[in-house]
Amino acid sequence: MFRVTRDKISPADVEAWVKEPGAGAVVYFDGIVRDHSEGKKVKFLEYEAYEAMAEEKLRDIGEEIHRRWPVSKVAILHRVGHLEVGESSVIIAVSSPHRDHAFAACRFAIEQIKILVPIWKREHWEEGGRHWVNIEKTTPSASSPTAEGGNQIY
Repeated sequence: MFRVTRDKISPADVEAWVKEPGAGAVVYFDGIVRDHSEGKKVKFLEYEAYEAMAEEKLRDIGEEIHRRWPVSKVAILHRVGHLEVGESSVIIAVSSPHRDHAFAACRFAIEQIKILVPIWKREHWEEGGRHWVNIEKTTPSASSPTAEGGNQIY
């Protein structure tokens, strides 16, 4: 299960999907919108993505996990659009016969998402103002993360 979605993500549903009788461990990461960043109060976030490529990259990460570790199932879901404080932005769940493999695979997935997947995060602050998070300096237009060359994500 590798998906980019505008719908809310249920950690319980994702965890249930990866569970199976041969898996002695399920590890999941739930990335949640927090209420602050860099000393500023966050009002909400917006995520944008090159959705077709983002889903392809999520699938690639899942395939790499299966090559590296003896895991049972992998699910990676990422939200796009408007997200309020407290909502899940990304959920990764990995089931495996043993916990060490599940932990390693889950950590690998979030780190690879940050490097490879074309998803961008824009913070909106309570005091007014907003900015794209970690957009490369080489991005031609700081006003749009989808401008050519802007492939760094949050």
